[in-house]
Amino acid sequence: MAKRARSEVSEAIAASRGALLMTGMFSFFINLLMLVAPLYMLQIYDRVLSSRSESTLIVLTVLAGGMLLVMGLLDLIRSRILVRVGTRFDLLLNPRVFSAVFEQSLRGYRGERSKPLRDLDGLRQFMTGPGPFAFFDAPWMPVYLGVIFLFHPLLGFVAVAGAAILFVMALLNEILTRKPLQQANAEAMAAYGFAEASLRNVEVLEAMGMLGNIRKRWLAKHRDSTSYQSRASDRAGALTAGSKAMRMFLQVAMLGVGAALALQQIITPGVMIAASIIMGRALAPVEQAIGQWRSFLAARSSYRRLQNLLRETPEGDPHHMLPRPQGHLSVDSLVAIPPGAAKPVLKGLSFSLEPGEALGVIGPSASGKSTLARLLVGVWPPYNGAVRLDGAEIQAWDRTELGPCIGYLPQDVELFAGSVADNIARLSDEPDPEQVVLAARHAGVHDLILQLEQGYDTEIGDNGCILSGGQRQRIALARALYGDPVLVVLDEPNANLDAAGDQALTEAILDLKRRQATVVVMAHRPSAIAAVDKLLVIRDGKTEAFGPKEEVLAKMTQAQKATPVTNVTSIRPNP
Repeated sequence: MAKRARSEVSEAIAASRGALLMTGMFSFFINLLMLVAPLYMLQIYDRVLSSRSESTLIVLTVLAGGMLLVMGLLDLIRSRILVRVGTRFDLLLNPRVFSAVFEQSLRGYRGERSKPLRDLDGLRQFMTGPGPFAFFDAPWMPVYLGVIFLFHPLLGFVAVAGAAILFVMALLNEILTRKPLQQANAEAMAAYGFAEASLRNVEVLEAMGMLGNIRKRWLAKHRDSTSYQSRASDRAGALTAGSKAMRMFLQVAMLGVGAALALQQIITPGVMIAASIIMGRALAPVEQAIGQWRSFLAARSSYRRLQNLLRETPEGDPHHMLPRPQGHLSVDSLVAIPPGAAKPVLKGLSFSLEPGEALGVIGPSASGKSTLARLLVGVWPPYNGAVRLDGAEIQAWDRTELGPCIGYLPQDVELFAGSVADNIARLSDEPDPEQVVLAARHAGVHDLILQLEQGYDTEIGDNGCILSGGQRQRIALARALYGDPVLVVLDEPNANLDAAGDQALTEAILDLKRRQATVVVMAHRPSAIAAVDKLLVIRDGKTEAFGPKEEVLAKMTQAQKATPVTNVTSIRPNP
């Protein structure tokens, strides 16, 4: 699996092998036709001007013009082929890279999460730009240099010396700019990640006057990035300027040596001009490589990052088809370590629920309630132990099949740009309008939605920005109830609800129980557990009490009377 994952990017390129071979064939004819101009000049100087034959001039001009027109058409076709190769490359890898980014985010990746997608775009843009032409044209350099040697060895040595000097300058460009560019990219990723996190908390920054402090930190990170970038650009600029000057010097040297040979009547003036033009064409790939060097380095870095990403997040093995679950939930000796953490948060939890039962999970802050919620729905894998649904481990289910059977309301509610109906229907391409309304009714939010400007078709903006916190939470609850799920996990579902919202939540849980769904509610407020059958009290990741709700609450009340200093949880029985 790892070996295959390491070659996924190269396999996507290899999928267009035929088109790349066609591009190479077109490059062959294009570079062959590049000799038309110097050979035309050679004939003009050595044949037309000496014979003063206008008919020869016309024939040569028409012939050269026709060949150059063919060369232009071939160059256009070659460019269009590379555009389509880049597009196919993107289409083959984009779903895989998106899934890998998604998987990395689940594992708690803290960097700029969308960077691999931009890497893929950058690699595609490089493939469709002028950069690859240098690779296709470079093999022709020895051919052009050989033609110059046929004119005269001294001219050939001048061209070879020029090619060697430009190649060394290109190598220096790589050596001198590699490290600062890598550092600049790393600092830029850190800076943009910091900016992205800051923008997610813009209201807090504005309310508490933190903008100045955030801006200082951003500018410090940004200055580090631009410092390395400037250092690399200065070095690359110096080498680019040097290569241009060297290129002009070589042109002068070729003409000077050719003129000296022509004065001695060793070669003709036409040979001198033709050799100068051919040398320019021979050195063009090197010059092009120097000009596109930064793009090439960026594409190479993107290629390596994509390879690493796909190697670190290989595609999972296909899951066996399982029947739709009934909702039998069991947790066995569950140990959980959140991504990026070193110590376990859950330490050996065990319990089971049958369809139609509702469990309330209570405990002090940082006791592991949200971690348990994530493990129950399969967002995080357990470190040890298992979460089983109908006897099968939650990780063994195909997420595409299991997802519609699960309802999940996280503590931090996130909605998506789109309509209310789109969000309730989980962004389905073909949402069922009846199921959307039914889920909204079960969540007690139908009347509230009808009061919006366009009802279910109201566009709510990024993360539901036009809605209040309570409205977002109730619409997210409707999303969790969409499609008649058999397992519903609600993490602090009434954190932003008023009394009416609390009552709607209680009715929703009761309705889920009537429909034989298994419900787990993580709660701080008493109203959230009004409709549950059982309670699980956890402290420091361990089970402190589990059983029927009334029995657990009675034991907690007795324990608090006996030791009033110990405050297990703030939840009390409803009066």
